[in-house]
Amino acid sequence: MLDNRLDSTTLKTRDSYVAKLKEMGIKTLRDLLTYFPRAYRDEQEFTRINEMRTDEVNVVQGRIKSILNISTRGGKVMTKAVVADETGEVPVLWFNQRHIKQLFFKGSEIVLTGKLKFERGRSMLLSPKYEKPSATLLHTGRIVPVYPEKDEITSKWLREKIHMVLPYAQYFEEYMPQWILEEAALMSLPDAIYHVHFAKDEEHLTKARERLAFDELFILQFLALKRKKLWQSEFSGEAREQEQTGLRPGVDLEAFLDSLPFKLTGAQFRVIAEIFEDFAKNYPMMRLIQGDVGAGKTVVAAAAIYAMKQAGLQSALMAPTEILARQHFKTLVRLLTPFELNVQILTGSSSTGEYEQVTRQLATGTCDLVIGTHALIQEGIQFSKLGLAVIDEQHRFGVKQRAVFKMHGSPHMLSLSATPIPRTMALTLYGDQDLSTLDELPPGRQEIVTRLVPEDKRNDAYLWISDQVAKGRQVFIICPLIEESDAIQVKAVTLEYERLRTDVFPQHRLALLHGRMKAEEKDSIMKQFAAGEVDILVSTSVVEVGIDVPNATIMMIEGADRFGLAQLHQFRGRVGRGEYQSYCFLFSDSNADAALQRLKFMVKYNSGFDLAELDLQMRGPGEIYGIKQSGIPDLKMASYTDLAMLSKVRAYAQRLVGEDHELSKYPKFREKITKIEAQAELGDAS
Repeated sequence: MLDNRLDSTTLKTRDSYVAKLKEMGIKTLRDLLTYFPRAYRDEQEFTRINEMRTDEVNVVQGRIKSILNISTRGGKVMTKAVVADETGEVPVLWFNQRHIKQLFFKGSEIVLTGKLKFERGRSMLLSPKYEKPSATLLHTGRIVPVYPEKDEITSKWLREKIHMVLPYAQYFEEYMPQWILEEAALMSLPDAIYHVHFAKDEEHLTKARERLAFDELFILQFLALKRKKLWQSEFSGEAREQEQTGLRPGVDLEAFLDSLPFKLTGAQFRVIAEIFEDFAKNYPMMRLIQGDVGAGKTVVAAAAIYAMKQAGLQSALMAPTEILARQHFKTLVRLLTPFELNVQILTGSSSTGEYEQVTRQLATGTCDLVIGTHALIQEGIQFSKLGLAVIDEQHRFGVKQRAVFKMHGSPHMLSLSATPIPRTMALTLYGDQDLSTLDELPPGRQEIVTRLVPEDKRNDAYLWISDQVAKGRQVFIICPLIEESDAIQVKAVTLEYERLRTDVFPQHRLALLHGRMKAEEKDSIMKQFAAGEVDILVSTSVVEVGIDVPNATIMMIEGADRFGLAQLHQFRGRVGRGEYQSYCFLFSDSNADAALQRLKFMVKYNSGFDLAELDLQMRGPGEIYGIKQSGIPDLKMASYTDLAMLSKVRAYAQRLVGEDHELSKYPKFREKITKIEAQAELGDAS
């Protein structure tokens, strides 16, 4: 019943409204009832007319003493009324709402909600909300839900339609295990669906929101902990000893560390120790290393790969793009070939001969480390003895893609991420992995000077940039997403590129990069930039995380207010990778206080984790990470910053996974989880 498709008959509305709902992802009764409010207005208290105030919203109920429509000279219509209760009366004025005169007459009862204004020397209610008094007020006189709106689908329209189908909330089937409902004192699911829309009082609303938030986080935690349990239980200790040579903490890293041209940070030593502790356990490692830009994740991975070679095992490193794969190849060849590791690369552009050579070496065990893109997990790849799989920028790969390595003997899994994610969020999303943080930058690494540049200083900035290019430095210029349309974005960045090329920097070599280019074309342009054949790269936000161009020292970001702090920090991390002092210039399209405050945080803070935490608090994950692109679930009720709720949920999820991870005692919850896993698999496939 809940999954019946919505139609105009069900909602007593026009087909065009049903079509718009479909665009919003609302296709069934279930979708409509789980389209939750984004906020609430407390309008429970009625005010008597003689007690109305100008500094707050007033909700008054009275009788209409007079009402008429007046046509103005410009062809507009004003609706004037006088409303009275036992304490007094107040004039009311609406503009261009002729229909109100058809809804209400002299003597009609009416409920009005609005602020008192002073017009022409007297107070009046100007364009207040209105509603006929009834046993169930929807738009005022209660805790009023406010929904995300789109075009003609307003909060008022949604309140009316959702209230009309609210009796169907009783058909939501309870799936949560009874002992969790009782111990956590959770409201039933049907009641929560009902009260999240039209709560009887604040207590019922709080309990409804708590239940729905609990469910969102609990399902994420259960799925993550279940994956971890299955991963760890793949081998018993004895079986794993037979399958692979277990690494022990005694593996000698001294020669590798002595060969490095720099000293590791304390954080790097700590994370390497955590990895080696994992190697000594009777089940495969599943660890995520988060590190800010330049924190040295690759060297930590190299230490683990070196240890694998000592144990007679192979390693694989998978990166999301060919240019990043080749960058890793160059770095790891430099770090590991002194120890006679045979390092190979395999990507989509590898020739047939290269492909056959590398796959033969992997199958025979003569290749110690292979670096590549998705090509590493395609059919036909066989490892002789894979001990370690390293996944770079792991959020760019689906769970299913990462799990392919499990078919090669369940190697240790080490994921790397330079995308700063607050710890609470990482625990929620990546609860199947143990978390390590590289929170210390190598000594001597210069901080990037960041400036918020006012528009009247733009030409000065251009002149300074031109001087830096004349000295041999290179520049990134990032243009924002102007509209939700790729085509419009490409047009905008192309026009800006032409303006800069002809009017601002005609003496320098410029190149253009955007998302509609083919992968080979993007790679070619980035290679030219990295080789110093391009002075200024004008780009949309497609510039890769991790791209290493030591000679690039200036990052200029147009419309910086359109990006989240986490993304701005990622852009900033594209410079400051060489010996020269680097700079980041922020230009804003907005003078709004909130936008400028966020950009001032960029000037103040250099830590990506600090900025990600601030951004999460201010904007939410959807705007920060671009939910659809990142694979990060968008939460409707819960918050990734709610550590108290997360701790509570995690404790219950751990108990359930420990007791019955297959959910044999809980068929309703198993059915729910199975559906979610099937949807996730479809998402990975796409």
